[in-house]
This record gives sequence, C-alpha cells and structure tokens, in this order.
Amino acid sequence: MIDQDLRDRILAEPEVLLEDRDVMNALIGANERLMGSNVVDLRGIAMERLEGRLDRLEDTHRTVIAAAYENLAGTNQVHRAILQMLDPLSFEDFLKTVAQEVAATLRVDCVRLVLESVQDADDPALRKLGDVLYVANPGFVADYISGGRNVSLRQVVLRQVLPESDVLYGEKSDWIRSEALMKLDFGKGRLPGMLVLGAEDPHQFKPTHGIDLLTFFAAVFERTMRRWLA
Repeated sequence: MIDQDLRDRILAEPEVLLEDRDVMNALIGANERLMGSNVVDLRGIAMERLEGRLDRLEDTHRTVIAAAYENLAGTNQVHRAILQMLDPLSFEDFLKTVAQEVAATLRVDCVRLVLESVQDADDPALRKLGDVLYVANPGFVADYISGGRNVSLRQVVLRQVLPESDVLYGEKSDWIRSEALMKLDFGKGRLPGMLVLGAEDPHQFKPTHGIDLLTFFAAVFERTMRRWLA
C-alpha cells in the first residue's frame, strides 16, 4: 500500500505527477506490464511518438534561438567596426584603426589591405603606413583568391589558409590558419584591392559559414577606400 502521507500529497497536487516526465514514463511502463504482452497499447505508442516529436522540436527551437543570438552578436560587431572605421581623419590613422580597433572588434588576429599597384612597394612613403598595407603587382588579388585556378571570383571567400599565404602574412603565417578574403572594387580605371582578415582559429572562417555580414562590411570598406583614394 502507498504511504498515507504520500497518497494525500498526490491527491492534493496530482498535476505535479503529470508535469514530471520520468514519473509518467514509469507509470506508463507499469501499466503496460500489467496488461501483458498480448495487448497492444496504441495510446502508449502514440505518446512515445509525440514525446519524440516534442524532443526534436525542442532541439530545433534551441538551435534556432542560438543561431539568432549569434547572428545578432555578429551584426553588432560589424556595426561597431564600421563606426570605428569612419572616425579617422587621415589615411594613416585609418589604417592603424583597421589594424587595431577594427581587428579587435571583429575578433581577428591579423588584417591586411592589399592594393595592386605598379608603384615600388619599397617606397618609404608606403612603408610608413605600417604592416597592414600590402602593395602587390597587378593580378595578385585574382591569383590569391582563386589559388591559381581558373575559376570565377566571388566577392567574399572564407577558407583555411593556403601555402602561398606566407607572402601576405609574413611572420604571422606560422599561426594564421583561416582567412576571410574580400575583393574590393575601387571604381573605373583603378586596380582592384582586397581586404584580408586572418584568424589563428582554423574554424573561424569556413566555406560553410554565411557571408552576408562580411559582404556588407566589404561594401562599406570599399566605399571608404574610394574616398581616400580620391
């Protein structure tokens, strides 16, 4: 027999049992054992299927919420980075801001701005702009993004670094493992450029990740650079 105190508590608050999944499963299992193996409990089978569907819906719900929060956090990061990028009043300060504040906001370990030019990369006027600026020969951007293959170039490419990245990252090439490449169009009559975000985490930039936010960031960066180049 059930202890009288326990029986009284159950009768006083039966909904407590209904809300406890483990207790209800135990009661259903006991009921099935009492019915024997020759009786098929269709209601029990339906309940099991409903529980399975509920578990899957809860998992999906949690996944959607997590993705929404992650997307919101990424949007806020990009917005802060853009505001930081618009503050400098000189091109030199602009590059420093991109290499420091913007890189920290976007949580990347290295930033490179590649400009194609026929000008000598060892020009002292270019060297004083810091390591963030990389001056390359015409055609470098297309070759780097495509990896030397004959493929159409996308505006944003996410991938793990290739062996030829050493020339771009220099000493940092020993630990930069993934990168985001953003092709830049500076307007008619100008050679293209490329903004590169490098990360130590090999999984930070993967081809399967969404590129909408980086595409927007690249568009703003592109227009900002047109102003400086003008």
